[in-house]
Amino acid sequence: MNSETNTTTQVDTFERNEITEGIIWKQLLIFFFPILIGTFFQQLYNTIDTIIVGQFVGKEALASVGSSSAQIVALVVGFFTGLSSGASVVIAQFFGAKNSQAANKGLHNAYGISLVGGVIFSILGFLLTPAMLKLMQTPNEILSGSILYLRIYFIGLTFVFIYNMGASILRATGDSKTPLRYLIFCCITNIILDILFVVGFHWDVFGVALATLISQCFSAFLVTNKLIRSNGILKLSLGEIRFDKNILKHQLKLGIPTGFESILFAITNIAIQSAVNTFGTDTTAAWSIYGKLDAMFWMVSTAFGISITTFVGQNYGAGKFDRIRKSTRVCLLMDFFVSLGLVLFLVFTREYLFKLFTSDQHVMEIGSQMMILILPWYIVYIFIEVLAGTLRGIGDVIVPVIITLCGICFLRIFWLIGVLNFAPSLSAIIFSYPITWVSTAIIFIFYYLYKMKKRAL
Repeated sequence: MNSETNTTTQVDTFERNEITEGIIWKQLLIFFFPILIGTFFQQLYNTIDTIIVGQFVGKEALASVGSSSAQIVALVVGFFTGLSSGASVVIAQFFGAKNSQAANKGLHNAYGISLVGGVIFSILGFLLTPAMLKLMQTPNEILSGSILYLRIYFIGLTFVFIYNMGASILRATGDSKTPLRYLIFCCITNIILDILFVVGFHWDVFGVALATLISQCFSAFLVTNKLIRSNGILKLSLGEIRFDKNILKHQLKLGIPTGFESILFAITNIAIQSAVNTFGTDTTAAWSIYGKLDAMFWMVSTAFGISITTFVGQNYGAGKFDRIRKSTRVCLLMDFFVSLGLVLFLVFTREYLFKLFTSDQHVMEIGSQMMILILPWYIVYIFIEVLAGTLRGIGDVIVPVIITLCGICFLRIFWLIGVLNFAPSLSAIIFSYPITWVSTAIIFIFYYLYKMKKRAL
C-alpha cells in the first residue's frame, strides 16, 4: 500500500471486525449468501427478459436479447466490474487497517471512476453497436432487434456502473445485505415492467430493454443514497467526488489488470458466440438459453470469489496471514460441494429447465446436448475463481491475470482456430472450455502454493 496514503489519521473507535476476528467458515457463509442471492437477482435482469420474449414474442427476439447482445454487455460490464474490484480491494485494505480517511478518499475516487467511465462507454457503445454485432456474424433476422436492445442498454450504462461500484464498496466493508435488498427491489421492478411493456403494450425487444434501463436507474439511486446517508465509516458527499492521485494510482494498479482480463474473457466468449452463430438461429437461441441456465453455477462461483477477495483483503490489511490461508482452504471446500450439487441439479433437470424458455423441440435438443458436454467440467473452475480471489485480496493481480489470459483466453482462441479449420462442429467448440479450465487450474494451484510458501518465509 502506498506509504503516502498511510499518513492519514487512524480511527480508534472501530467495532469488532468479525471478518478479521470471527469464525472463518461462519463469516464466509454470512458474507457469501447475500452476495449469492444478489448475484442471482442481478442475473434475473437478463434472464427474465429472455424468458418473456421467448414465450411471448419468439425465438428471433430471444436470440436478439440473449446471444450476441449479452456477450457485448458482458464485455463492457465485465471490464468495469474488474476495474471496480481494484477500488474495493483498496477500500477493504484501508478498512481492515482502520484507516478511515484513506478509505473515504478511496470511496470518492471510485465514484469518480464510475461517472467518467459510464459516460465514455455509453457514447462509444451506442455508436459502435452495429459494427460490433456485424463483426460477431449476428444472423440478419435478429440484427435489428439486437441493435435496438444494445443501444438502449448503453444509454443506461452509467447507472449500471454506479450500482456495481457502490455495491462493491459496501461489500468491501462487510455489508453484503444492503446491495441485496436494493437488487431484489429493482429485479421485481424489472419483472413488473417487462410484463407491462411486452405482454401489455406489445413493445417486444424495445419494452424489455426499457424495463431494464428503468430498473438500473433505481438501483444506482438506492445505493448512492445509502452511501450519502451513511452514519458509518464511509460516507459519500457528491461535492467531494474527485481524484486523489495516490489512491487513484493504487486503485487502477489493482483494477486495470482485472478489467483487462475481463475484456479478453469477453472477447474469447464473443469469438465462441461468433462461431456458434454460424450454425444458425436455432443453435444461437439454444446457446442463449444455456447461458442463462449455467449462470446458476457462475452465480455461486462469483459469490465465492467476491467473498474471499473481501475476506482476504481485510485480513491482509490487518496483517493476519494465517487467516488468509485458512479462509482460502475453507472457501475451496465450500465452493466444491455447492458446485457439485448445482452441476448434478442442472444435468438431471436440463430438459425441464429449457422448457421455461422455449417450446421449440429442436432448440431444446441442441441445448440439452450442450449441457451434457460441458457441465461436469465446471468443478475444475472453482480453483481458478477462489485462488484468483485470494491473490487479488493481497494485491497480487498481474501474475493471476497473465495465467488466466494464457491458460484460458489465448489457448481457447488457438483451439477455436485449429478446430474450426479441421473439424468444425458444435461439440468441438464446447470442448474448448474444459481443456482451458484444467490447464489454468493446475497453474493457479502451483502459483498459489508458491506464493503462500514465500509469504511464510
